[in-house]
Amino acid sequence: MKFDELKFEICDDFASGDFIFDAYGNSLNELFAACAAACFHAITDLEKVRPVRKYSLQQNGENAEELLYNFISELIYLKDTEKLFLSDYDIDISPDRKALKAIVAGESIDYDRHTIKTDVKAATYHDLKIEKVGNGFKVRMVLDL
Repeated sequence: MKFDELKFEICDDFASGDFIFDAYGNSLNELFAACAAACFHAITDLEKVRPVRKYSLQQNGENAEELLYNFISELIYLKDTEKLFLSDYDIDISPDRKALKAIVAGESIDYDRHTIKTDVKAATYHDLKIEKVGNGFKVRMVLDL
């Protein structure tokens, strides 16, 4: 899903060096994509990131929360090692919520064109709990800056 189709809110009422957000999705796939978009929103202006390079990912976890943590950690690793920003996320989570396959897309960092807001160093487990809300899902996630 393209970043502008995803729902997340930045939590500004915390005095910390962390980036905290609430993400929402009608499905777990959409929720995970919203978390990815929030992560890269913390780093740059996503409207300037073109989805020209695609990457295939697979992740596993013992439960949905660990799977989300591992997925976001992998995206941060890609950012750091491949020097890229991601703006498009197509995620397919297994029915048991312990594995996912994803195709993510973005482009190499261009310091002349991309705005650098901050650097996300890591995902955290702090209060990480995916909740069923109505017909969808919600999660609060804390990223270490």
